[in-house]
Amino acid sequence: MVEQNLRPKPKPKPSKLHADVEEKANNNEKHLNKSTLGLCDQIEKLAFRKRYQEALELFEILEIEGGHEITNRTYDALVNACIGSKSIRGVKKVTNYMFNHGFELDQYMSNRVLLMHVKCGMLIDARTLFDEMPHRNLVTWNTMIAGVVDAGDFIEAYRLFLMMWSESCEADSRTFATMIRATAGLGLIYPGKELHSCVVKMGDSDDVYVACSLIDMYSKCGSIEDAQSIFDAMSEKSTVGWNSIIAGYALHGYSEEALSLYYEMQDAGVPMDHFTFSIVVRICARLGSLEHAKQAHAGLVRHGFSLDTVANTALVDLYSKWGRIEDARNVFDRMHNKNIISWNALIAGYGNHGRGEEAVELFEKMLSQRMRPNHVTFLAVLSACSYSGLLDHGWEIFESMSSIHNISPRAMHYACMIELLGREGLLDEALALIRDAPFEPTINMWAALLTACRFHKNLELGRFAAEKLYGMGPEKLSNYVVLLNIYNSMGKLEEAASVIHTLKQKGLRMLPACTWIDIKKQAHAFCSGDDSHEMTKEIYQRLDELLLEISKHGYSPEARYLLPDVDKKEEQMLLYHSEKLAVAFGLISTPDYMPLQLMQSHRICNDCHNALKLIAKVTEREIVVRDASRFHRFKDGDCSCGDYW
Repeated sequence: MVEQNLRPKPKPKPSKLHADVEEKANNNEKHLNKSTLGLCDQIEKLAFRKRYQEALELFEILEIEGGHEITNRTYDALVNACIGSKSIRGVKKVTNYMFNHGFELDQYMSNRVLLMHVKCGMLIDARTLFDEMPHRNLVTWNTMIAGVVDAGDFIEAYRLFLMMWSESCEADSRTFATMIRATAGLGLIYPGKELHSCVVKMGDSDDVYVACSLIDMYSKCGSIEDAQSIFDAMSEKSTVGWNSIIAGYALHGYSEEALSLYYEMQDAGVPMDHFTFSIVVRICARLGSLEHAKQAHAGLVRHGFSLDTVANTALVDLYSKWGRIEDARNVFDRMHNKNIISWNALIAGYGNHGRGEEAVELFEKMLSQRMRPNHVTFLAVLSACSYSGLLDHGWEIFESMSSIHNISPRAMHYACMIELLGREGLLDEALALIRDAPFEPTINMWAALLTACRFHKNLELGRFAAEKLYGMGPEKLSNYVVLLNIYNSMGKLEEAASVIHTLKQKGLRMLPACTWIDIKKQAHAFCSGDDSHEMTKEIYQRLDELLLEISKHGYSPEARYLLPDVDKKEEQMLLYHSEKLAVAFGLISTPDYMPLQLMQSHRICNDCHNALKLIAKVTEREIVVRDASRFHRFKDGDCSCGDYW
């Protein structure tokens, strides 16, 4: 009886219901595996087609369903999707799914996950992963070092490099190229030379990326000669190599040499990229060469970079700075993607051309498109309000900085408001704004008040502002010139002489005033009383005719520069200032329909300003002058500055 009870009971035959449930469970598992494979396959295809956001959205569906096993290949595709979309949310979700489901990372996938964090700007998490990695190879080190260099932490890059060197003593051309970039960021040539020596010893000096990094490093560290030597030694001069040496010369102010190299690059048949055209446009902006800029613009379109944001923004900036504001607007309107720099450039362009209302309208349009303004935006729009005398708009925008946009006004914004108040003759309010500023008044703030005092002939307050400026460095010649003009305009010749005496004591020289004008791609420079031009006779004859004609419209030369020690020869020379000579030459050298474009190293004087307004009227020509202060667009007897500069 006992034995019978101890015998194992035979398993009951499964009922039909139980069998159906088990079969359904097996079918569900097969369907689930099939579903998982289908989703993973779709994720991989979407990532391959660079539809990164859709790939991540599909992964979220897979994550919600749960219970899915993902292979290396799918994780690799998800890493690409996170990097391509710069999705921090995606990085966190993919990483958590990996670790929560016990996915074991081999060295390749460990490096890929590290790269994903680095490329998405998650450097703190990346460093934690890096420190916890049981094994690190050269790819691991290169990824981490490149990440901190891209983030601008050059000291940390050197710490990692030295740690790597002590652990493994291995480095490749990519390592050295990255560390040379770090050296360029620090601006230290000695460690750069040490790295250069290592590169030569390891036989990597012919590597194109290393060579380009060395050109960039030597340029930024102040040795353009070494940069040129590296470039000359390159067996294959790539696009990046040409770009690096052109940018190096431009960085050191050798604009003509940089432009010449650009044409050499063109002649050599080297393919150009958007960076080539961007740097050339900036060079043209510095040189004031619109003809070369137009050629670069044409090349930009011809080479398929007409939609490039960086290059087109450089064009907007150039055209804005050189009197072609309509061209700037045309380029801007055609841009598919506008960044904050693009908006700032055009707003500043309208402001510089005295078109403040349009600058404010553009600023408001920018806000309506949910573009977040920055300090430069407010500087541009407040300057525009200042140049055009838009007091109400200026105050409203100035107050909105902190109240709406959470941006604290800086000294440069205060200087704009002081100039705006000064322009309207509210000198007491301008002085109060200086005294109420939450920081020590700067040179530009006092200089703005001094300019207002010159315009409104307030000698006492002007003298007070000048005294404040005298104690602040660096010494600026323009501030002394403004005070000199105040004394001259009020007939205070002894005080004016004392300013000149002070200038001599401080070693500040008033250099000859020069004006440039481009005629048929050729720059022509004129100084006051200049007689060196090959067309001197024709120029003076035309200018005398102009002076006679505008005298019928109320022009009479101002004698406000005439100090006690000025002789007749100097007095005569003052009648022929450089801008008048340049305009006369431009009028006899160009067709009647063509506007004249001038650039000068100094602030235009009252006499020339009055003369050019009337010359523009009687000749029916538009004259644009970029002086040391701003743009002056003379047309129909008026100037865009509203006679305030």
